[in-house]
Amino acid sequence: MTESSDIEKIRRAAEILARSKHAVVFTGAGVSAESGIPTFRGEDGLWKKYDPEEVASIHGFRKNPRAFWEFSMELTKKTQAEPNPAHYAIAELERMGIVKAVITQNIDMLHQRAGSKKVYELHGSIERLRCLDCRKDYSWEDFVELLHGGEIPRCKVCGSWYVKPNVVLFGEPLPSTVLYQAIEESRKADAFLVVGSSLVVYPAAELPYIAKS
Repeated sequence: MTESSDIEKIRRAAEILARSKHAVVFTGAGVSAESGIPTFRGEDGLWKKYDPEEVASIHGFRKNPRAFWEFSMELTKKTQAEPNPAHYAIAELERMGIVKAVITQNIDMLHQRAGSKKVYELHGSIERLRCLDCRKDYSWEDFVELLHGGEIPRCKVCGSWYVKPNVVLFGEPLPSTVLYQAIEESRKADAFLVVGSSLVVYPAAELPYIAKS
């Protein structure tokens, strides 16, 4: 792909957004790559290093919580990562009234930290955790020092090792309320901008087609 064709695509996208009355942005892991958070696919993707069934499925989590947390710490790099220009640009478009909603597959909270207000997190967020046994809720800060010391969370109420971030793992459904809201935003969209997603994970990959229809 040539530089001139890239510029032409950017110009065309800008024209579409400028005319839009209800633009929606859909983002995947690629939008956070410049912030130092690894992507899943591609030459250096996490799935080259990890087996998703072992580290990113609910079955794998229950089998080996430590492997899950080692993977999660590399994925989020939460305390080091900062929003990059793409996050700030999307937030600015929302501030200008052009972008009406951000739908993201990411769990890193970088859109919110950049200033985006209306964000639908299809795969949840690392910000909150919950014990799968007694349902006690925690914040990331409750365990951050423990995690950076190489330990894994343990429920302070029931002692369970199954303390999991509020993120969607393989084998779990997407949160129905968030998915419904994302579908409704997609239906209202007259411009739908996809940034950093390979669009291979369903049902999220259906949203651009819902917008097009």
